[in-house]
Amino acid sequence: MELRQLITFRTVASTLNFTRAAEVLNYVPSNVTMQIKALEDELGVRLFDRLGKQLVLTAAGKRFLAHIQSVLDKLDEARSTVHDSETLSGTLTISANEVLCAYRLPVVFKRFRSLHPGVRLIFRSVPNQELKQTLFDGTADVVFMLDETILSTRLAVEPLLEETFRLFAAPDHPLAKLPVLKQDDFHGEVFLVNETGCPYRTMFDRSFEKKGIDSITYLEFQNAEAIKQCAISGIGIAFLPEITVEAEVERGDLVALPWQLSDLHVYTHMAWHKDKWLSPIILSFIEAAREVIAVEEGNKTD
Repeated sequence: MELRQLITFRTVASTLNFTRAAEVLNYVPSNVTMQIKALEDELGVRLFDRLGKQLVLTAAGKRFLAHIQSVLDKLDEARSTVHDSETLSGTLTISANEVLCAYRLPVVFKRFRSLHPGVRLIFRSVPNQELKQTLFDGTADVVFMLDETILSTRLAVEPLLEETFRLFAAPDHPLAKLPVLKQDDFHGEVFLVNETGCPYRTMFDRSFEKKGIDSITYLEFQNAEAIKQCAISGIGIAFLPEITVEAEVERGDLVALPWQLSDLHVYTHMAWHKDKWLSPIILSFIEAAREVIAVEEGNKTD
């Protein structure tokens, strides 16, 4: 078992794509495939399942990753203690849901890349409800989540910014013309929301239950863009973070409805595993995220 095979395995586990892993490692794809096969042959188990074009870790692969992750972290720590240069290099894996990927993280990535161009950044878009598991599995170094206050004994969780959620509709929607909305005004309306299981979908349901509003008709979607486009088309009322519709509101394609969602406190959280060694790369990225998103917080309060 060679060190390069372990590094290759970790990279494939992070990207879940042989071609992408090869790009990160500066290998040809056949080299990555050969190393993974050699590792699987030596261990006598399959580490990945190839489900059509999708690559997934097997149960054995997940167990193996948890063990080798700590070994490679120790190696990175040892390297950092003898590295005199301030120029950081290595690989950093970040995961987040599609909303934060599109609307919060690009400026963070830009800032970090300007500081440390030698670091290879791997990003994976992961459903919000699965993000914590990527830290437990070792497939991500740092994750960003949209959720209420998170308490965890195994994860370090840092709330960075409170996100405002509103109801949005096309400007010609009947409810958009009313200065004040009452519960009965929502009777027969269609709400465009995320799928059941998404944390802020759960909060939406809870908020409406507290208002005594039931018999709601839903259309469920996997991403914010689909929700926005359907709302613009007049299909229904969108439930979304304000950050996702700033451009559409400015253009007049959508308007915020005069309705307060009770007890809805959602934050952009940054998290990492408490037992993970925080390398200089990870520490620098965490600090960059704090700095950039603190600016966003300041812009919100101005």
